[in-house]
Parts: sequence; structure tokens; C-alpha cells
Amino acid sequence: MTAYILRRLLYVLPIALGVTVLVFSLVHLAPGDPLNAVVAPDAPKEVVEQLKRDYGFDKPLPVQYFIWLGRTLTGDLGTSVATGRSVTEALRAAVPNTLVLAAGASLLGFTLGCLFGGIAGYYQGTWIDKLSTAIAITGVSIPHYWLGIVLVIVFAVELNTLPAMGMGPGGSSAWAWDIEHMKHLVLPVVTLSVIPMGIVTRTMRAAMAEILSQEFVQTLRAKGLRSYQVLAHVVKNAAPTVLAVLGLQLGYLMGGSILVETVFSWPGTGFLLNDAIFRRDIPLLQGTILVLAMFFVVLNLMVDILQSAIDPRMART
Repeated sequence: MTAYILRRLLYVLPIALGVTVLVFSLVHLAPGDPLNAVVAPDAPKEVVEQLKRDYGFDKPLPVQYFIWLGRTLTGDLGTSVATGRSVTEALRAAVPNTLVLAAGASLLGFTLGCLFGGIAGYYQGTWIDKLSTAIAITGVSIPHYWLGIVLVIVFAVELNTLPAMGMGPGGSSAWAWDIEHMKHLVLPVVTLSVIPMGIVTRTMRAAMAEILSQEFVQTLRAKGLRSYQVLAHVVKNAAPTVLAVLGLQLGYLMGGSILVETVFSWPGTGFLLNDAIFRRDIPLLQGTILVLAMFFVVLNLMVDILQSAIDPRMART
């Protein structure tokens, strides 16, 4: 087990390096001039050249990459071209807000997904299975930004029961555990949890159905084990597959919440990323994508370790 963990940790290093190369390259391949956000179209050429030197845009891309990588390793992600604010400071304020949203959506989506999928797999072929499958397909098919708009119209405009924008009263950008902030959390959490719920439901259902058809389950029943004891064995064997999907979906909730955060004006990394894209703010764009990508890498490492702890056979592969 220890050797497996060390081996996985070693794999993270080249993956992380590859992520930095991709993040830097893809951002710079996008069309447009990053200085357009701060320089007027009729600005003197000398001013433009000076700004390029200040931000390092006058150097060749390989040189820019190594300079950026060196700063990144020290925790300095640069300075926003549009606002002049430190990218590290902007992310330090935005990441906790996205974590709150992702944690709530994960808890709701994963709980419902495992519940619906487990019931559908155990009672496969019945009306319960068909109902759970229909719910899962609906959840996967609905665009979450459209669902968010519909929820705002129903609960914020028509019923006037839940707030539609922001993460707290008075445009608060800091989270607090009180009833007012919890109200602002309801609509974006429900919106963001629908797709993961559908995917986890289908995965759990398929894993349960496959394991229930195996011979060892019949052996357990022949030995006289009760239904809940058999179910415990089935769930344990289905856990590694479901965990892999949970890890991917949690990464999606962190990095794919850009549309949901924009719809609800939630001041997280998705909202920050959306602003950086429209302003062509390269330092902010690079820093945000890098943090989200590294979160995804670390999350998958943790999932691999959890899978090997549940099923020791995976540590030997």
C-alpha cells in the first residue's frame, strides 16, 4: 500500500508539469491582445511597448513560460492586467466561495445519486428502476444554466421565497454560516447538483446490477445472510467504480461551475474565470485555470488512494 501511494505521488510530478505547459500554451494561443483591457485603441506606441515590457509580453513564449513557472513555484501567480490586483489574492478570496458551493452540490448530488442508483440496481427491472433511470437521464440532459434561470424565475421572481443573486445579503462576498447566507446557497447548489446526481445514479445502478449478477452474491444468499448483509457486500464491491466517478464529478463541480456562478453572480472561481475570459486577462486566466487543474490532479490522487484502501487488489496493479 505504501509503495503504491509513493508511486502515485511520483506520477503527479510529470502530470503537474504537463498541466502547466498546457495551461500556458493554450491561453497564449487564443486570439486577441491582453493589453486591450487596459490600453486605449489610440494609445501611443511607446506606452504600449512599455506595458509589454512591464508584463513580460515582449519576450519569446518559452522565456515567458519559464519566468511564469518560476514565479508560480514561489506562489506568485502574477498581477491582473485588467485590475492590477494580485492574482493570488483574487484566488484566495474566490476559491473558498467555490468550495462552499461545490461541497453543498456534492453532498446533495452524490447522496441522491447513490440512493437512486442503489435502489434502481437492487430492484432492477421494476417500476422503481425505471423511475430512477428516468430521473438520472433527466438530470444529465438538462443544461444547468437553463435550470438555474428557471429556478430564479420560479423561486425568486414568482414566489419571492429565495434570493436570486450573490452569496449573502447586501452583496456580501464572504461566506458566513447563518440563515441568510444559507438561503443564497439553495438555488445554485440545486442547479449545480443535478448533472452529477444523474451521472452518479447511472454509474451506481450499473455497478450494482453487474455485481448482483455475480456468483459470490448467490453464495452469500445460500449461506443464509440477510438482505442488508448481502447489500453491504455489494455496495463495498461497487464503491471503487463509484468513487472514481465521484472524484471526476467533484473536479467538474470546481472547474465547471462557471455558468452557474455567472447566472447567480456567485463570487467564486467560475465567476472570476468568466471575467478573465471576456477581458482577455492572461495572468488571471492562467492562474485560475492552473489552480483548478491542480485541484483536479490532487483530487484524482486522493480518489486513487481511497480506491486502493477499499479494494487492495488495485494497489497491486
